[in-house]
Amino acid sequence: MMEPGVGSAQHIRQVLLFFVFLEGSSVLAETWSYSVAEEMETGSSIANVIKDMDVGDLAARGARVIFDDYQPYLRLDLETGNLLLNEKLDREALCSTSEPCILHFQVLLENPLQFFQAELLIEDINDHAPTFLEKFIFLNISESATPGTSFQMDTAQDLDIGMNSIQNYSISPNPYFYLKLKDSGKGRRYPELVLARSLDREKEASISLILTAMDGGFLPRSGTVLVQVVVLDVNDNAPEFEKTLYEVQVPENSSVDSLVIKVSATDLDSGTNGEISYSFSHISIDVQKTFEIHPISGEVHLKALLDFEVIQSYTINVQATDGGGLSGKSAIIVQVTDVNDNPPEIVMTSLMSPIPENCLSEMVVAVFSLRDQDSGENGRMMCSIQDKLPFLLKPTFKNFYTLVTDHPLDRESRAEYNITIIVSDLGTPRLTTQHTITVQVSDINDNAPAFTQTSYTMFVRENNSPALLIGTISATDSDSGSNAHITYSLLPPQDPQLALASFISINADNGQLFALRALDYEALQGFEFHVGATDRGSPALSSQALVRVVVLDDNDNTPFVLYPMQNASAPCTELLPRAAEPGYLVTKVVAVDRDSGQNAWLSFQLLKATEPGLFSVWAHNGEVRTTRILSERDVPKQKLLLLVKDNGEPPRSASVTLHVLVVDGFSQPYLPLPEVARDHTHVDEEALTLYLVIALASVSSLFLLSVLLFVGVRLCRRARAASLGGYSEPDGHFPGHLVDFSGAGTLSQSYKYEVCLTGVSDSNDIRFLKPVSQF
Repeated sequence: MMEPGVGSAQHIRQVLLFFVFLEGSSVLAETWSYSVAEEMETGSSIANVIKDMDVGDLAARGARVIFDDYQPYLRLDLETGNLLLNEKLDREALCSTSEPCILHFQVLLENPLQFFQAELLIEDINDHAPTFLEKFIFLNISESATPGTSFQMDTAQDLDIGMNSIQNYSISPNPYFYLKLKDSGKGRRYPELVLARSLDREKEASISLILTAMDGGFLPRSGTVLVQVVVLDVNDNAPEFEKTLYEVQVPENSSVDSLVIKVSATDLDSGTNGEISYSFSHISIDVQKTFEIHPISGEVHLKALLDFEVIQSYTINVQATDGGGLSGKSAIIVQVTDVNDNPPEIVMTSLMSPIPENCLSEMVVAVFSLRDQDSGENGRMMCSIQDKLPFLLKPTFKNFYTLVTDHPLDRESRAEYNITIIVSDLGTPRLTTQHTITVQVSDINDNAPAFTQTSYTMFVRENNSPALLIGTISATDSDSGSNAHITYSLLPPQDPQLALASFISINADNGQLFALRALDYEALQGFEFHVGATDRGSPALSSQALVRVVVLDDNDNTPFVLYPMQNASAPCTELLPRAAEPGYLVTKVVAVDRDSGQNAWLSFQLLKATEPGLFSVWAHNGEVRTTRILSERDVPKQKLLLLVKDNGEPPRSASVTLHVLVVDGFSQPYLPLPEVARDHTHVDEEALTLYLVIALASVSSLFLLSVLLFVGVRLCRRARAASLGGYSEPDGHFPGHLVDFSGAGTLSQSYKYEVCLTGVSDSNDIRFLKPVSQF
């Protein structure tokens, strides 16, 4: 069923329809309005979505109905498109008295995604009759009441709304009363019973009336209540109390509902005129909250707890009223007696915190007062603080105390004191109150910064990047605030030749040390300087620490071959006698590496040779030796390519080329040489031999000079490093196939050779003797 408006069953089609596309979905701004009467049977059809919204196949598009509160009030028949009631709807349960009662929902189509907004109006039906809260209404009306007097009646309740709610009241026909309706100002009317003529109790002692409430539904419903009017007799005697004044004492810790006193009055009248009811008259709010009186027995009970500290006494006016409305009056004076139910109170007047640590003795820290609302012994108090504190309590005026220092304080020993003030009264039982105050000790600059270490050793690898963080120094200050704010600085070096500012900078705030430029281990192995830490107190205090910077070696130098020299204009040629035994020392390759540690550990390797199996190189010392006996097939000119490699990471290497000349008869230099006539060929050979001897002598001289120069340079550098406080990195484990010569190359022992030049010889050879001293 579809409505054209909020209250109709026709569907309203909007003139303007627009689409909002969000990632392939659309929401129609048009809202379809439907209505249904409450309590309609489950399964009832209220609309057809296919006809109204023109959506096609609902099952294929995955249609669903979703209410804002996610309750399944409706279900959608995917085949027919009918919107069916899923349950009976109770407008009063869903919306109470709200009007109109509208439930908002959406019709969701998943494929493609599309939303239709709709609302369902729940129409009220007259399914509730007016009801009265009470089954009977009793009215006591004196026979002396004058005509025109009105008596207000209780109203009925109706859960329906609009015209289905209460519209009118009526009273059953009678000669004494008629009904008048009055507006409450909120759209509701209430009934009043108006006396039409005087009553006579002797003729009619009671009158029964029926009050009817009617609603305005299509089929009106109504509710009734019985009104019983009792005509009261005229009363000519007032009740009288036994005492005109009652006095009673009540402890303040009396429990609720305990009996305070019982009052009594009498009335000479009979019947209802002699029946007395008790009540309070013209009482204060405090009395009304604290006491209650039984209307029949006259017993007065406590309705709330008493508090002597708030109110010490109460005056209660009571009255006794008979059935005719006459009353007598009396008074009750209730005296509240004190019990020790209030703990002492501590009221802080002033508190000085923080206090300086160099304060004088008996400096006032706090002023406070004590108060106990109890009286007598219950209100007397004693005050104290915990032991072993540098503070004292001193009483001053009345209940005022001062907290003073006992002696000067030390903030570094203790920066804060939690002082507990303990106050006890002398009541039974004793009540105690504790109050804790926190006193902070302010700092004075009496402590200099202290470094975490007296000296720092920092390692930095050579060839570092500029502005590299090499370490951090740290100092602490026992003071606080600005007195503990530390500024770091570089102190002037003791060595004036050390340009410290060009090497190191320091962050003044956090003590971070930076290398300003790249360091070279071969030029400077280490240095030391002092740093200072200064606080910001007044006056400022400072301290200093020693910083040692050790430069770690990096493998940045390639091995350098001292012998044979590779930059000579003519290649160096070694002589090898053809009769040499296996293991014969042909020559020794001498190389050095400016690095240190394992970066300077050198190893030798034969890369290429004219006769691969003829020569071998000792990896430890670079000695080139024969591995077998030379044969006639071996060529006289041999060329060897050797590799010198360090043990750094990554390793660096250099290559060296050796030329070996195989000669005959070189193994017997001291045999007698026969005299033979020379020809021109012999003269040329002797000249060649002379040149070779001269070359060998030159090479040996240069080699010795280079060794001496290198040793001198190393000694100078060590002396300079020692003067600068430098430290070298300790050597690691030396591999078995390497030998370390401490940067002085591989020629650790001197060799001595004797050379003999023959005057006339058949072979005209230059013959070398074996070394005078062996390794």
